[in-house]
Amino acid sequence: MFPSITLVQEIGLAVLLVAALVWVIGLGHMMWDSRFHHPEPGAFDGLALIPTQRGAAAHPLETVELTEAEEQAFAGLVRSFPGH
Repeated sequence: MFPSITLVQEIGLAVLLVAALVWVIGLGHMMWDSRFHHPEPGAFDGLALIPTQRGAAAHPLETVELTEAEEQAFAGLVRSFPGH
């Protein structure tokens, strides 16, 4: 096919082009499904997309004791948010 490259290189190029074509088709199919496929309500009931919140005392590393000044500063910050 190309006079300047060997047969092995031509085969490698063909394999690379086929792999790239399969990848592009797969990516397009995935994008099409994510844009136009709307699952039935309740289709993901068994699958938790976001893990449930654990209790405050779930693990000692997940809790922090605040001083009174820190609690007041945090309360002031929350009050500064729009709608509060």
